[in-house]
Amino acid sequence: MNDSKVNKVVLAYSGGLDTSIILKWLQEHYGCEVVTFTADLGQGEELDEARRKAEMLGIEEIYIEDLREEFARDYVFPMFRANALYEGVYLLGTS
Repeated sequence: MNDSKVNKVVLAYSGGLDTSIILKWLQEHYGCEVVTFTADLGQGEELDEARRKAEMLGIEEIYIEDLREEFARDYVFPMFRANALYEGVYLLGTS
């Protein structure tokens, strides 16, 4: 990839160590604007911390989207309907 052509990057950002390091690397290596996107899957206070870290790293566009309903509907419920097993033995609804 030609470094001079990267102006803006959207990063799936958790606020953890890995995504915070890659965020800073993108800023320094490409000199580009980084936009963060965080999916709210029910993490609670972790979302406030992710926003705070992104702000500390100079991010101006921070998106946190409430995807709890979609996550439950499209992933959690189908998993239960498929009788997903924990450790190959226990139904996840009982673990």
